[in-house]
Amino acid sequence: MLSRLTIQNYALIRDLEMTPSEKLTVITGETGAGKSIMLGAIGLLLGNRADTKVLWDESLKCVTEAQFEIKPYGLKSLFEEHDLDYSHQSVLRREISAGGKSRAFINDTPVTLDVMREIGSRLMDVHSQHETLELGTHRFQLNLVDSYAGNEGIRNSYHDAWKEFQGARSELERLTAESGKLKAESDFINFQLKELEMAAFSENEQERLESDLKVSEHGEDIKTRLNQVITLIGQNEGGVQSSLATALSLLQPIRTFSPALEQLASRINVLRIELKDIEQEVEREEESMEVDPEKTKHIQERLDLLYGLLQKHRVTDIRDLLGLQAQFAEQARKTANVDEELARANQRHQKASSQLKDWSVKLRKSRESTYTSLAKDLTALLKPLGIPLAVIEVASHAVEPGPHGADQVELLFSANKGVPPKPLEAVASGGEFSRLMFCVKYVLAEKSSLPTLVLDEIDTGVSGEIAIQLATMMQKMAKRHQLITISHLPQIAARGDRHFLVYKDNSNTKTSTEIKTLTEDERVDEIAKMIGGSKPSTLARENARELLGV
Repeated sequence: MLSRLTIQNYALIRDLEMTPSEKLTVITGETGAGKSIMLGAIGLLLGNRADTKVLWDESLKCVTEAQFEIKPYGLKSLFEEHDLDYSHQSVLRREISAGGKSRAFINDTPVTLDVMREIGSRLMDVHSQHETLELGTHRFQLNLVDSYAGNEGIRNSYHDAWKEFQGARSELERLTAESGKLKAESDFINFQLKELEMAAFSENEQERLESDLKVSEHGEDIKTRLNQVITLIGQNEGGVQSSLATALSLLQPIRTFSPALEQLASRINVLRIELKDIEQEVEREEESMEVDPEKTKHIQERLDLLYGLLQKHRVTDIRDLLGLQAQFAEQARKTANVDEELARANQRHQKASSQLKDWSVKLRKSRESTYTSLAKDLTALLKPLGIPLAVIEVASHAVEPGPHGADQVELLFSANKGVPPKPLEAVASGGEFSRLMFCVKYVLAEKSSLPTLVLDEIDTGVSGEIAIQLATMMQKMAKRHQLITISHLPQIAARGDRHFLVYKDNSNTKTSTEIKTLTEDERVDEIAKMIGGSKPSTLARENARELLGV
């Protein structure tokens, strides 16, 4: 239930606050006073989009806030799902800055517009003239049937089955296409994989092969030069080591005469030892060096194979080649397992199709079980509203399964005797649409726990005794649900438990829309004006008192 509504800086509204009745609240005012503007502001709390053009003062932000008593609605789990603090008294707030930035809050926690829309729709149902036009659409009529039948549980199960079916179908289509492609490329992929596997390259082999080739191709020259190095630094006469040994023997008798001589002798000895080690290293390298044309040929062939594969696959190094090999191996594995995967996907698809069919049948049967009673209820409600010969039928036919079921529902209507019922949009007038929409809201209020219901001039095209009947039905609805109605009919205005007047204030430099709660005397004046114009007669005032029962 809506307990308080405040609107600041929205369109013609500078600052407005209202506390509606728990039952029937009536809002009246002259055309253009701003009644529909209030609905636009309320729409912000339902997740509707807005821009800076809605600002009354462009230097200030717009704030729309509503406090609700939500204990009867069982929304705690929904709040927890979105990590929101739950309270029996919850506040929805929407802010639009002067720069156009929009923010939404629920109990002071920032939320997305989708969350605001989801929760707001559970707290308030706003009827507009646009919604009346939607009454003629198949989607609206289908939702009407489901709401009347209480199909939320079955419809949720159907929707889950539909999502599973879509997923299974997509997977089967993907695997079927992939299977065809894999099988078509299978021989070529296996050939390329076998070629790479037989080559058996390792990650750093290219660098090693290129280095080995340089050494192998120059083996004889390397061996000759190493032998020459051994001769130059060896211990044979004339070698460097021999010369160093002679130099050390010359310094040996005098090395103790001074620290400088001792240091020189030590350094020469270190050089001699290092040269000995170098000589041994060179000898080992020379002994290991093979001059083998066959080995050179093998290395060259291995590199030719590598270079050819790199060029063939248009990659730059062995790492890329090994990556391709892994891809080919994975494709080959998929090809080998594709029949098994296809069988599993087909099994899932068949199971999902079967479940979807089962739920679609349950949903159809549940819908069909309500067609007669729904038509009967709507017809009975239309008779006192000035359509005594109304006939309503609910027609349906099977369609391909979709997000909302496997059948299409259509309301057929006739207002005249002897005229067969036809689709609403083809035969219903504007006034008939409005009255039928009201009857729809009425039966749904009887069937479910509707949130706060806001009706915007749903009494269009109604007057006299029909208006009294409409007002009586609104009072009955308001016993079970909070009802706020914007009306231009005195018969309805007089039935309100609380009466608000919306009016324009031109006393300042800029026009603004204001709202006030009317006292009993003020209600007499307002309803008299609704009956007899801006200067009502005594008779109009008496009629107003009679309607109010005062």
